[in-house]
Amino acid sequence: MSHRGNRHGRSEEARQSILRAADDLLVEKGFAQLTMEGIATRAGVAKQTIYRWWPSKTDVLLDALGTDYAEDLNPPDTGALRDDLRAHLAHLADYLAHSDAGAVFRALTGQAQHDAALAARLRAEHLTQQRARDRLPLERAVERGELPAGSDLDDLVDRLVGPIYYRVLVTGRPVPPEFVDALIRGAVG
Repeated sequence: MSHRGNRHGRSEEARQSILRAADDLLVEKGFAQLTMEGIATRAGVAKQTIYRWWPSKTDVLLDALGTDYAEDLNPPDTGALRDDLRAHLAHLADYLAHSDAGAVFRALTGQAQHDAALAARLRAEHLTQQRARDRLPLERAVERGELPAGSDLDDLVDRLVGPIYYRVLVTGRPVPPEFVDALIRGAVG
């Protein structure tokens, strides 16, 4: 008798397929129309496979978001603070506004306005880790002497990324390079 399951736990290939399917379907259909059945069909797995790993579509999307953020939103290290910030902030703006992962973030942020538990999870599980990544160029700049050792890095992160999130999530206005440059000048001179 042949074995059809994965003896070694979760199949990473199936997991990645499920996360991609969730991203794709969210972009195509929106949060309200996204279903576990639809994700299973698109991913080519049984619905039970998804439920074994995630209790809800929100949990699938949170996992997808965490994976995407960790893979795609690490700031570069060019050796110069302004260059690092310019590249990172431009990429962050484009990512939030135009990528499938950005659509997942926007959908979860919208849902979080009506779901306090989701809002807490989004902050604790994802935004805290992203904030740590957003601090990296500033931490490196302190080590290189480009910023004073006593700089309030949390305040600088707020001043640099806050307006980008505001434009993407609230106003829907674009984030052109000159806007990013003005943020950098206003925050770090």
